[in-house]
Amino acid sequence: MVNASAPPPARRIAHLDMDAFYASVELLRYPQLKGLPVVIGGGRRRLDDALSAAYADVPLHKIPVDRFPTLQGYAGRGVITTATYAARQFGVGSAMGLMKAAKLCPQAILLPVDFDEYRKYSRLFKGVITEIAPLMEDRGVDEVYIDFTEVPGGQREGGRVLARLLQKSIFDATGLTCSVGVAPNKLLAKMASEFNKPNGIAVVQPDDLQTLIWPLACRKINGIGPKADEKLRSFGIETIGQLAARDLAWLMQTFGPRTGAWLHNAAHGRDDRPVVLESEPVSMSRETTFDRDLHAVRDRAELGAVFTRLCEQVAADLQRKGYVGKTIGIKLRYDDFQAVTRDLTVDQYTADSQTIRRVAGQCLKRAPLQKKLRLLGVRVGALLPADAVLNSDKDWGSTPVKPAQTAIHSGANDPLTGQLF
Repeated sequence: MVNASAPPPARRIAHLDMDAFYASVELLRYPQLKGLPVVIGGGRRRLDDALSAAYADVPLHKIPVDRFPTLQGYAGRGVITTATYAARQFGVGSAMGLMKAAKLCPQAILLPVDFDEYRKYSRLFKGVITEIAPLMEDRGVDEVYIDFTEVPGGQREGGRVLARLLQKSIFDATGLTCSVGVAPNKLLAKMASEFNKPNGIAVVQPDDLQTLIWPLACRKINGIGPKADEKLRSFGIETIGQLAARDLAWLMQTFGPRTGAWLHNAAHGRDDRPVVLESEPVSMSRETTFDRDLHAVRDRAELGAVFTRLCEQVAADLQRKGYVGKTIGIKLRYDDFQAVTRDLTVDQYTADSQTIRRVAGQCLKRAPLQKKLRLLGVRVGALLPADAVLNSDKDWGSTPVKPAQTAIHSGANDPLTGQLF
């Protein structure tokens, strides 16, 4: 018999983060590289193809370590996607240029990115989670939030018992480890998942705020970026405890009403966001970083081919996942690492590659193209499920641009914007 007067169970939310996910998946294929500095990044290279050809008939785990390409003498424009913990000890990390990483750790083994393999393991570990704790919010290929509150074992030892079960079940099914933070809400759970990496569990209770959370740097709050952190530091606020000590009115006056209120709540560990079981994507995009800087005029043919391929890839992504969009944009990063974006909103939803190519081309006419380009990207946003659009009164397919947003450069005075790639 249920006691109607019993208080509801305490809210327990977990953040589960796979440990060095891409690198860990690669180590399943190449266990001989365990314990060594390994970085994942860049595209497939000549050395990778040569290695595959030379050892085509040899099991992957038997390829000699000294045959793998390393960062020694690397010359290129690639960027690190992730790195093993052994590589991170040398200061190597995600989003770092491979040439810089080569100076820090030239002996690091360099492996190409294999997104198909990572997605396969992502589906595996998430399937394991939902079999045990079905209330899961997907936050990307390697992390999720889970509502432990009503799950058997979710309250025992503050959630530690269920976290151990998930760790063991994921490892048994995939051979991969993960770190779990359990707390009263998503904000604190995400911070907790970083406490004991790799393969750790951390539990935060409401009474732990002052001892576990307040000594941390403000940047540990998910949502405080470099600029906000710099501004906080300018006022002598470096830790979450120092932020919590500031008056709400001062924070709202200094950072604006909305941001100031959020900073105050975050510093005091308040977060009422629910675990969202299903969420629609906001946008889909494709981008590429060139091996060498390209110029809009001198490399027009090469840029044109890349641009068309990106548009086709985005269109294929939309069609495969069943979405259409009406905001089409481009992203450019120049040789000085400065970046710009431009977008146009069209009248009708589309997932057509030619339409995306045409509208994205108009976006290009609104961007400066005097400098060489390091990166080019194409994005489609304002997405809706294709079925919902088809079943409504809205047409989609041929997609004119809204007249108010076609006031773009004619190119009469700028040869770069007259005929673009």
